[in-house]
Amino acid sequence: MAQYLVLIYEDETAWEKADAETARRIMGDHRGFTEDHRAELRGGNALEPTGMATSVRRDQAGRVTVTDGAFVETKEALGGYYVIEAADLDQALAVAKEVPAPFGGVEVRPVRTIG
Repeated sequence: MAQYLVLIYEDETAWEKADAETARRIMGDHRGFTEDHRAELRGGNALEPTGMATSVRRDQAGRVTVTDGAFVETKEALGGYYVIEAADLDQALAVAKEVPAPFGGVEVRPVRTIG
């Protein structure tokens, strides 16, 4: 079995504009997703908005720069993730298709085995 990271990218402004009932419904959908896929899930978390991020970059000379905010500005930002275990990419995609992401979508990437 391989592990896959399911990255949830959504429009943060849509979340900011969502009313309390919509937010409760979506979070309930995530609770349902985790119940339905507990056999495949290995972890996951929601992330604070990109305004809470701090970026650390190293240039070619080795100098480190620390800046407030996410590295890139984009309409859809990484808002959370799940780590799943699946037999292959097809199974991982089948699980990922059920991730609630009404304000965007998800990206599935295999976890690299090093060593």
